[in-house]
Parts: sequence; structure tokens; C-alpha cells
Amino acid sequence: MITIYHNPRCSKSRAACELVSTAKANEPVEVIEYLKQPLTVDQLKALHAMLGGPLLDMIRTGETEYTELGLDAPGVTDAQLYEAIARHPILLQRPVVVRDGRAVIGRPTENVAALLG
Repeated sequence: MITIYHNPRCSKSRAACELVSTAKANEPVEVIEYLKQPLTVDQLKALHAMLGGPLLDMIRTGETEYTELGLDAPGVTDAQLYEAIARHPILLQRPVVVRDGRAVIGRPTENVAALLG
């Protein structure tokens, strides 16, 4: 099963969906529009564990909400970051593709190809 956390307005997200559909046509795919179905804090923690790396890698730090919420301030905790993403899903990096307990951020799309390989 492949899961794609998708934003249809994002060209990289659309490209990841296209890549998955052509590369793994016979494998079940679940597409989750995370702006309509925001992830819970627990789901975000699980996703982060699959991604590995720093928590900030899965956050869109260029979004207005990031600075408006003060998430760029020193001392912001992981708990605060998870809560912010849960409440403001636009902060989640996109797309995120999950397969076999591993996840990648699909920027660039070569990350998705490597996960599928």
C-alpha cells in the first residue's frame, strides 16, 4: 500500500501522484488530501518517524502561518510544532509518500522514485 499526502494545487504533489500511478499501477494507493483531512499529532509523529531527519524538514517554513504563529522563535518545542501542523495543515511539506513503513518528501520527485524502486 502506498499513501500519498497530497495537495492538488501543488505541481510537485500532482507529479508524485502521476509517478506513483505509472510506476506502481498494480499496487493499492491511498491519496489523502491533508488540507481537507488534517493529520492528528499522533499521525504526524508517526509520519516524522518514517521520514527520519529533523522535524523542521517536514514543515513549510516559508508559509505565512509559520512566522505568524512564532514557530521561528528560539525555544519552540517539537510538541508545539506538531500541534501547529495539526491545526494548520498548510504547514506540512508536500507531497509526502509512504510505502512499507518508510516515507519521503516528494521534493524532488526523484525521492519518490527512489522509494518506489
